[in-house]
Amino acid sequence: MSRTRTERLVNLVICLLSTRRFLTAAQIALTVPGYEHDPSDPRDHEAFQRKFERDKAELRELGVPLETGTASIFDQEPGYRIAQREYALPDILLEPDEAAAVGIAARLWQHAGLAAAASSGLAKLRAAGVEVDPQATLGVEPVVTVDPAFGPLTSAARDRRAVTFKYRVPEVDEPSVRRLEPWGVVCWRGRWYVVGHDRDRNAARCFRLSRIVGDVKATGRPGAFTPPEDADLIKHVAVSSGPIARTGRATVTVRPGRAAGLRRLASEIVPGPEGDRLTISYGDPEWLASRIAGYGPDARADGPPELRDAVIQHLKELVTRYELPAVAR
Repeated sequence: MSRTRTERLVNLVICLLSTRRFLTAAQIALTVPGYEHDPSDPRDHEAFQRKFERDKAELRELGVPLETGTASIFDQEPGYRIAQREYALPDILLEPDEAAAVGIAARLWQHAGLAAAASSGLAKLRAAGVEVDPQATLGVEPVVTVDPAFGPLTSAARDRRAVTFKYRVPEVDEPSVRRLEPWGVVCWRGRWYVVGHDRDRNAARCFRLSRIVGDVKATGRPGAFTPPEDADLIKHVAVSSGPIARTGRATVTVRPGRAAGLRRLASEIVPGPEGDRLTISYGDPEWLASRIAGYGPDARADGPPELRDAVIQHLKELVTRYELPAVAR
């Protein structure tokens, strides 16, 4: 299955899960990216119908409970929806490494553009007067998007193209320029790293994406280098990072039923009037702060002060990074 078709099917599922109403094919065509066509053109409309029929058959083969019906007795055209009661999964207990893999996939799903397309589709449904239930979609908890360097570095690694960027280390005030042949980007302990061959040091190096300052610039031609076949990127980052002693104890308040990732980290959970109070052991306040900030209003760092300050700083950086430029008057 092509990536374009996969994205279209995912957005179709999100669309049909987001409302309890039956949506007609015409409404779906106006909402789901990939179904754009001219209904007044017979050939174009016929092509859409064939595509839609194939997608419906594909969803049913995958076990998605696609229903056909009408919203009222006055509707002439049948509509479609997904039976939420049959689609929902029972509670799934994941091991820590499995939960981490799901979390990484959720971040990549959000970053890859599917979330933007889905949000656009839901906005179209609301504009058409269709009631949308935001809690009835895929159920992926909100997370902070990956660092801005993620896209350029993954593209450069895929194209085997060298890059330059400015990199800041904690013990040095001014960032230095690095020249790297990127082998790949990996996630380790909640942070993203790029691993590759440092041209200036003539050795393998890894760099944390959050410490990259400014833009990543591709240099030279594609296919300029060949990564080692036996390179273990995760192992390289793990060796470079070293062990982390979890000597800190954090207190975090989360809303009932929310922030499952933080709950898995907790050694103690105590229900309270403002939410569930978690006790979490940690070694790196910045790492835990990014996790807490990722759950938005569903989680609050109560202490210690170094953790609260790290969360506040993380949120300030996000605001600065993504705030829209002022409109000239």
